Amino acid sequence: MVIEPRMRGFICLTAHPKGCEQNVKNQIEYVKSKGKIDGAKKVLVIGASTGFGLASRIASAFGSDAATIGVFFEKPPQEGKTASPGWYNSAAFEQEATKAGLYAKSINGDAFSDEVKRQTLDMIKADLGQVDLVIYSLASPVRLHPKTGVLHRSTLKPIGQTFTNKTVDFHTGNVTNVSIEPANQEDIDNTVTVMGGEDWAMWMEALKSENLLADGATTIAYSYIGPSLTEPVYRKGTIGRAKDHLEATAFEITDTLKDINGKAYVSVNKALVTQASSAIPVIPLYISLLYKLMKEEGIHEGCIEQIQRLYADRVFTGKDIPLDENGRIRIDDWEMRDDIQDKIAVLWEKATTENLSEIGDLAGYKQDFLNLFGFGFDGVDYLADANEMVQVPSI
Repeated sequence: MVIEPRMRGFICLTAHPKGCEQNVKNQIEYVKSKGKIDGAKKVLVIGASTGFGLASRIASAFGSDAATIGVFFEKPPQEGKTASPGWYNSAAFEQEATKAGLYAKSINGDAFSDEVKRQTLDMIKADLGQVDLVIYSLASPVRLHPKTGVLHRSTLKPIGQTFTNKTVDFHTGNVTNVSIEPANQEDIDNTVTVMGGEDWAMWMEALKSENLLADGATTIAYSYIGPSLTEPVYRKGTIGRAKDHLEATAFEITDTLKDINGKAYVSVNKALVTQASSAIPVIPLYISLLYKLMKEEGIHEGCIEQIQRLYADRVFTGKDIPLDENGRIRIDDWEMRDDIQDKIAVLWEKATTENLSEIGDLAGYKQDFLNLFGFGFDGVDYLADANEMVQVPSI
């Protein structure tokens, strides 16, 4: 069937299998163009199908010739209905990895569940023996707690007072004010339960208890800080509390890995267009201004450029990993440069519906959003019939 983008709010209801395949191939080519990285050889990526997780899997496989197991929760295709983009991404990744002679298997299910953890442990035991890198890149709005059976939902709210600031509807370019009511304690607790470090720690405990972590194993989770502009709704809001918990958990995990010389890190990454960030008020306007400036300075990065640099310049250099005063890896360093942030602060005050297309990069934002779902790639015939029933080979 001919597949077109169908939008509903901050989500696209369709995904293009050929476009997703092209997206994966483009990322693979980028990693290969940067040369080999002396990195991990057996890698587990939890949340492996989109964004930073997918980029981590690609950078591991095609930068370091790593065997990879990817865990994700994606919607398979049905006749006449496309799969979610992460499904097609993972299918394309496995096909390309197999062509390159690399081991690649995937598990589709709820990574928060004991069942999926068990399935993953069994696959590592049978196929790899141990892993030397675990990437934790889950981005789910809900979590069914495996021990209590309670369904927790995360919220994006400020803490203490109502937050009011500018935002943009990136579909229309309309710049308006948005107000978000403050969270209550239940909102905070639920968000920390979904997006904090508890599940990451559970994964690492399960892997270690069955001797599936190699000596010197590393685990990395991803976080974001961002500028003072977004601070009230992001870093000092409910999500910020969850990120604080995630970052504190890294130290706890490191303590449990001492006997195998293992380390847990949190990498603070750059603001990028993702399905999650598109739904956060204020963030799309900030990103459109940020993109314009970073592209002008020649320092713009997408997910794959960020993770390739994280691996090549921070994690796998053979030297101690540089950390900030809170023990975090900072690969958001270019975004947070003083000159970039000072210019954004000035542009933010000026931004209107009428001038955003000039002072910001709304077109680039829209392009990246479409790319998430496999649309807008050169070399793909979007008028041709596409087979929606693509399968992930190992599933």
